[in-house]
Amino acid sequence: MELDPRKSRILAAVVESYIRTGEPIGSKMIAAMLDDNVSSATVRNDLAYLGEQGLIEQPHTSAGRIPSHLGLRYYLDHLMQPQPLEEEMRGEIDALFNYCDPDPDRVLEGAARMLAKETGCFAISTTISRHSLFVKRIEIIPATAHTVVILLLCSNGMVKNKVCRVNFDLTPNVVDFFQSFANGRLAGRSLNEITAQYINSMAFTLGEHTDIFAPLLAAIYELCREACEGALYRSGTGNLLEHPELRTVADRLYRLLDSREEMLRIIGSSDHDLFVSVGRENARIEMENSSMIVAKYRIGEDSIGALGLVGPVRMEYARLIPHLQYFAGMLGRMLSDTLNNGL
Repeated sequence: MELDPRKSRILAAVVESYIRTGEPIGSKMIAAMLDDNVSSATVRNDLAYLGEQGLIEQPHTSAGRIPSHLGLRYYLDHLMQPQPLEEEMRGEIDALFNYCDPDPDRVLEGAARMLAKETGCFAISTTISRHSLFVKRIEIIPATAHTVVILLLCSNGMVKNKVCRVNFDLTPNVVDFFQSFANGRLAGRSLNEITAQYINSMAFTLGEHTDIFAPLLAAIYELCREACEGALYRSGTGNLLEHPELRTVADRLYRLLDSREEMLRIIGSSDHDLFVSVGRENARIEMENSSMIVAKYRIGEDSIGALGLVGPVRMEYARLIPHLQYFAGMLGRMLSDTLNNGL
């Protein structure tokens, strides 16, 4: 379907008015918004055509029009003019990242909070598991005579840690031996390859020391599984209540957004660097009155994770999409710097 220029301007006027006000708009107001002299009768005819195509809806017989979810999709794909990010806002985002804790998990957690505060939406930050994700190195840090902290550093800059207690004395020689042993068999290996069977095969090569080091190997396996599943941080749940159209479905929507498994599946469902899912396009009925914007961030050439915003279908797409893309670019660069600096 392709609209002529006048019908395109009329559809854009309906969408942009609905995003601003949440209310239907009538033909006289649309005619006044157009640059050229177009009569209300001509606008009504074009509105009737747009309605026949399923692009707009009339909530009540005497009411004006609002865009359908199909009309919002057409607007996003063909008519929307993204608003360039203002220099002041760029500076604020840059400053926020300049003062971030360089730990990747803390960066992701902070990113969700920052986005929720700046956009007024529900915000998500996550890493997405990829077959290319591999172990960079493992560090064993003694905490007490029988306790160590195990650090797993991944190729995407993610750092996972776990405290593990053992029933033998942790001398420097023992710690160095096991750290060398673990890195020799795990560093550079894909996380997907580190299965329970692989860990068991590592334990077998330890011979008579298998039982002694079993707790450390089990802890490393758990860290690898956690890293493979991906990190997920959320913020701004209360922002959704600011939108009247979401209040009646808030309970169901909250339960969905609180599901780690569902959120990782939804965000990882597209390979595109940017995608927008509008209302009933969402596979889950809980989101039929919501839209989601997702922007991927990269470390090097690899797509590592994503940032997402959830809000009503009348989100300010033209403002929020460039904002999210810039934020994702900054996050990717910061994580790349962190990784290259040796974390």
